[in-house]
Order: sequence, then structure tokens, then C-alpha cells
Amino acid sequence: MDKKTRVLNAMNNQAVDKVPVGFWFHFSGDEAKGQACIDAHVQYYKNSDIDFIKIMCDGYFEFPIAVEIQEAADWRKLKPLGPDHPYIRGQVERAKGINAQLNGECCTFYNVFAPFSCIRFGTSDELVMRHLKEDPEAVMYALNVIAQDQAMLSELLITEGKCTGVYYCLQGGEMDRFSYDEYRSWITPSDKYVLEHANEFSDNNMAHLCGWAGIKNRLECWQDYPAKAFNWAIYVEGLGLKEGREFFGGKTVIGGFDNTKNSVLYSGSKDEVERFTNELIAAQDTTGMILGADCSLPGDIDRQRIGWVVNALKQA
Repeated sequence: MDKKTRVLNAMNNQAVDKVPVGFWFHFSGDEAKGQACIDAHVQYYKNSDIDFIKIMCDGYFEFPIAVEIQEAADWRKLKPLGPDHPYIRGQVERAKGINAQLNGECCTFYNVFAPFSCIRFGTSDELVMRHLKEDPEAVMYALNVIAQDQAMLSELLITEGKCTGVYYCLQGGEMDRFSYDEYRSWITPSDKYVLEHANEFSDNNMAHLCGWAGIKNRLECWQDYPAKAFNWAIYVEGLGLKEGREFFGGKTVIGGFDNTKNSVLYSGSKDEVERFTNELIAAQDTTGMILGADCSLPGDIDRQRIGWVVNALKQA
């Protein structure tokens, strides 16, 4: 079974010859931009023999907020960037370049941040949270504007960039940030706008429920989101793959490995990594399962360690 079929079958709860696997990390320095970034993604894929590529949006974390924001009312001045803005065009060109080199060999999923992440990356977390308390309608207006751009980005990544789908990164669900009702009222509309638009162009989109802060999220905020597969921080949330599959209604689950420097993947011996891999898949119904990590691996990880997991799966 080729890699593309293996991943698509796993995402659609169909039989696979082995459990597919993919890990990712942030590229830095020259590899975070331009042709060097394209080449770095492809070379990592070839060297590690993973089953798919999650294309990183390194260099495009800071969403371009084109107006000066001082008071909450200023958010109502925000307008969409449009499809020709460098923020969008640059990412589409990255996807095109990577997929052109791969020539359809494997699935690719481009990292797209939800609007609530974008608005904070473009200003600050403190500013956005303060304005949400002062004038939630103004901030929701801005989130909806940003959602139009992220939806357009998703569309173009799939149609022009030739990505299989998007890896949709959701943040802001920390227990100490919003109540369930606040999140669903203020944030969910813009979240879903982007994902539902991406679904119009690909049936195979992933949702990443980010545990970057190390604080448990209200996973129920995202439970009904229309993604084909779900990836969350199982070592932060305390929700294993088997339980998570049930929680998300039988959808495909992605993960199994802790992504921190304290993890077996980062610091364990070869035997320990292989044993952990084998025990992980032995404990699961491997239909609808993709091995990966809670989030991005540390950039300085010895990449041969990823090969240990790939080889263990081949021999399982």
C-alpha cells in the first residue's frame, strides 16, 4: 500500500497495511523561509520515511494587522487582506513548491491557525483578552474578518497549492481563559467558518487541539468540529487515544507520543522507543489511527529517532 492510500484510509476509518506515522517540528534559520524551507520539508520527509508531511507555517506566525489597535472599537476598522496579499501568496507558493517536488507521492497538510490565534499573534494576548471583556462584539467582528482570510488561505492551499487538506490549529480553550459558553459564543463562529470552508475543497482536514500552554483545555468546545481527524495533547489533557476516539465520535485520532524533551522519543534509547511504539499500537484498535505527537517536536531532536518509530511500525 502506498503512503497516500495508507494515510487516506486511516483518515477514513478504512483498512491499512500498517499504522501510518508523521512527526513535525519548526524549521529555523534559513530553512524557515523561501526555497530552503521547501527543500527542508522534502528532505526531512525522504530521510525519515514518514507517511505524510505536515507543512509548517514558519515565517508566517505573525498575522498582519493592517490598522493600529488601541481601543476595542478599533477592531471594527479591520478589512480582509485579500488573496493576493504576501501573507497568503507566500504560503501558497510554499505548498506548491513542496507538492511539486513530491509529485503526489504522499499526503500533505498545511498548518493553518484559527482566527483567535491569528489575532493574538498579530497584536498580543493581553490586548485581545482585555478588549474581549470590554467589547466582545468588536473583537468578534475582527475575528470574522480574519476568518475570511484564513478561509481563503485554506482554499488556495488545497486548490492551488495541491495540499491534501489543512492541519487546523485551534487554541484558546484553556480552562482558565474562557467558560464553555464564552468560547462557544465568542470564538467558535470564526473557528468553524474556516474549517467549514476548507471542507468545501477537501474531505480530509485535521484538527489540532493545541495544548501549548501545558494547561488542560475544554476539549468539549471542539468536540463537534467538522474535522476528519483529531490531534490533541494527550499528556496534557489526560485523554488517551482510545478514549479520545470515543470522545470525538469515532473520528480518526492522531498522536500517542509526548512531544517534550522529557519524552521517550526525545531522550529514550532505541530499544525504549521501539518498545514504546509497539506497546502503543498493541493497546489500540489501530483502525482510524495515525501515530504522531501531542504537538511539534523540539527542533533539536535527533531525527534518527523518528526513523526508529518508522522502522518499528514496519516490523510490527
